[in-house]
Amino acid sequence: MPNNHLSILVVDDAKFSSAMIGRALNQAGYLNVRFASSASEALQLLEQEPVSVLLADWLMPEMDGLELTARVRQLDESGDHYTYIILLTGKEGDNVLAEAFDRGVDDFVSKAAMSEQLVPRVLAADRLCNTLQRLLVENRLLTQNITSLEERNLVDSATGLGNLRYLRQKLADSIRQVESRGGAVCYMLIGLPELHELSERHGPGFQQELLHGIGRRLQQLVRPLDVLTRIDECHFGLITLLEDLQECSPSSFRRLHEGLNLKAFKTREGFITLKAGIGLVGLDAKSLPVQVDELLELGRTLLPDAFASGRINASRLSGVR
Repeated sequence: MPNNHLSILVVDDAKFSSAMIGRALNQAGYLNVRFASSASEALQLLEQEPVSVLLADWLMPEMDGLELTARVRQLDESGDHYTYIILLTGKEGDNVLAEAFDRGVDDFVSKAAMSEQLVPRVLAADRLCNTLQRLLVENRLLTQNITSLEERNLVDSATGLGNLRYLRQKLADSIRQVESRGGAVCYMLIGLPELHELSERHGPGFQQELLHGIGRRLQQLVRPLDVLTRIDECHFGLITLLEDLQECSPSSFRRLHEGLNLKAFKTREGFITLKAGIGLVGLDAKSLPVQVDELLELGRTLLPDAFASGRINASRLSGVR
C-alpha cells in the first residue's frame, strides 16, 4: 500500500510529461505531489519544504538532472535530510548509469517504459524512504547522546585516568578546601613532548601501550590520594594537598621527576626513554582568590624552563596579589 502522504516533487520542463506523471501518481494513491518546471524552481521549493522523493528529467535546460542532484545533496547535508532521487531518462548504457549513481542518483525510470516503471519505482522509493528517514532520526539521537556523554565524561579512555574536565573540577575543589580548611595545594603539569613524534612513527597500538605504561608508572610514583590526570596528547596533570606551602617544592617531587626521566619504558619497539618536564605551582590561603585557568596557564609557562634546565621548575603563589 502506498503512503498517501509521501511528499513527491516532479521536475520536468515539459508540461505534458509533468501532467502525465502527476496523473499516474494520483491514480496510484499519492496525493502530496508538487511540480516544478525547472531545476532552479525545484531548488526554491525544496528550500521551503524538503520532499521524500524527487522525480526529475535528466535533460533540462540551464541545469540538468545530475547538477540538480548535486545541489539537492548539499541541501540534504545542511538540513539533515535525505531525498530519494529518481531521474527520468532516455539514455541507455552501463557507463551512463554508473556515472549517475556515482553522482548521487538513487534510481532511474526509462522514458520508453514510463507507464510500466514509474509507479513500481516510486513504491520502492516509498518503502526505502521510511527506513532512511528513521535511520537519520536514530543517527541524530545517537549523535546527541554521544555528545551528551562526552560532555559529562571525566575519564581519559587511553589511560583510565581522569581527563582535563576532571582535573579542572578537582582543582576547583582543592582551592575551596584550602580556603576553608587551610593547608596548601600543589599542581604539577607534566610534559612529555616526544609522545607525539613517537606515536606518529610507531602507530596507535604503540601509542596505547606507551600511554598505559606511563599512566601505570605515574600511579606508582604518586600518593594514593593524589589526583592524577591525562590532559592531552603530551601532558599529564597532578594535584596533591599538603599541610604547608613549603612542602610544595621540587625536592618533594624529585622521585617523580627521576622516575619519568631516568627509567625507560618497555614497549613492543624496545625500551623507550622519555624526557619529561614538570612545572610546579603551589598556593595556600594567602594566595587566594585564584582561578583554575590561572593555575593551568602558569603551569604551561613553567614548562619551557623545566625542559631547558632538566629540573622541576616551581612557582609559589603567596601573599597579596
